[in-house]
Amino acid sequence: MGALPAVYTLGFSPNRFTNTATAVRTSSVTVSPTAGLKSTFVVSSNVRQKLRKLPSSRLNTSHVCKCQLIQDFAPIASAGYAVLLLGGGLFAYNKSGSKGSLFGGLTGATLMSVAYYLMQASDTKELGDALAFGASLLFAFVFGIRFAATRKVVPAGLLLVISIGLTALTLSAYLQDKV
Repeated sequence: MGALPAVYTLGFSPNRFTNTATAVRTSSVTVSPTAGLKSTFVVSSNVRQKLRKLPSSRLNTSHVCKCQLIQDFAPIASAGYAVLLLGGGLFAYNKSGSKGSLFGGLTGATLMSVAYYLMQASDTKELGDALAFGASLLFAFVFGIRFAATRKVVPAGLLLVISIGLTALTLSAYLQDKV
């Protein structure tokens, strides 16, 4: 096993670097080759070194942490939510004859199905994430109002929690696609 690469952290003051740094030795391990997730083990030791000034092009770069698992899971969750909304709307219509629940379930299933379809292509993935976010946020408000009015955990409370979770998931996927 060879030596681990050293990564240095710089101390900044206005328009100049300080001459001290902390050497951090890192080792990366790929957890899943398809998901692209990496786990980093860090061992640090304090080392005083004089560092040369970095080129100005490297000072303005930003690093974004992306999790491929969220981007891969968002379409699956959207399709599952569409099936859940459709099934719930049909169940409520059969049980109590509620046309509002049937309309809401069909509308939600249609929106989430279109979002799932848009998420499949890389050029429309951002639009699909935005549509799924908007639809899940809308249903989070609807189920939140129903839960506040009825105080029944099933179905309003459960669907509220699922809608909030999907809202967070699709927002995260949208922001990762946007960057």
